Order: sequence, then C-alpha cells, then structure tokens
Amino acid sequence: MDASNLIDELIQREGGYSARPADKGGPTRFGISEAVARAHGYKGDMAKLPRDSAVAIYRADYWTKPGLDRIADLCPTVAAELFDTGVNMGTGTAAAFLRRALNALNRNGADYADIPASGAVDAATLAALKAFLRTRGPAAGTVLVKALDALQGARYIALAETRPADEAFLYGWLANRVG
Repeated sequence: MDASNLIDELIQREGGYSARPADKGGPTRFGISEAVARAHGYKGDMAKLPRDSAVAIYRADYWTKPGLDRIADLCPTVAAELFDTGVNMGTGTAAAFLRRALNALNRNGADYADIPASGAVDAATLAALKAFLRTRGPAAGTVLVKALDALQGARYIALAETRPADEAFLYGWLANRVG
C-alpha cells in the first residue's frame, strides 16, 4: 500500500490555510502546523506552504518514520487508521493505541505475549499484529480498527472535558476522524 491516496484524502479533508485562535497548534495549511513546517525548514508564510511540501512532510513524519509502511504490508486498513490518528494526535499516541489494543485482544496472552503499552512500532509490535491477524482471521483488521477508533474517541472526549477550547473541535473530530 502506498500512502499517496491517504495523503491526498487527508489534505482534501484538512483544507487550506487555517488560523483559528482556539487551535493550540497555531496556523496550519493542509493540516501541517507551523511548528512542523518550520522543523522541516519552511521559512515562508504558512498561508503559502506548498502542497508538495505538505505531502513530503506527511510521507516522512507520519507514514515512513512511524513504520506504517510495514503495518500496511500486514493490514492496510489498520495502517490507514493509524496514519489519520498520528496526524491528528501524534504518532506516539497512535502507536500506543495499537499496542494497547493488541494487548487487550490477545486473550490474556494466549494468542501472543503482551508488549509494552508505549513505544514506537517495532519488531514486537509487528509480531503481535501478525499473530493477531493470523489467529483471529478475516475480520481481525476490522475489529482492530474499531478498537483503535474507540481509543481515539475516548481521547477526544477527554480532551474536550479537560480543555474547554477543544469543545469547539469535538464534533468535527468525532464526525471526521472516528469510525
């Protein structure tokens, strides 16, 4: 699975330039925050960030670096879900959701051993994912995506509960990012 379609869909969903005062990420273009753009060497006006720069950032930071290309080889739908979560919540959070879900779905270690609940996608994560998919069969990817969505939705609600400014985004997050 190539990330190109996912990146195109994400850029379409994120839209162009935004500078909403309630958004703690600050100005964005195509969903890329100013801090991320600057970390990649972009020095210009955020309203003019080139689309190809956004594509390159998404591919490097949110697809390849967190290992979603390796997950896509096993289960493209899980990789797509983790990509979207990683963009919106951070790649560490996406990886933690995957690890937590895999641990909760391993039937108390009968199918495969627990893995640390935090950390990057690594060989242990991939081995657990392979075992989960093999053991649970054709519906496994769909069930895992549901578990990831549940974790994501719970986090969005917690964010809105603890930071009132995030209530402005909760409806859109749930409508566009969960399930």
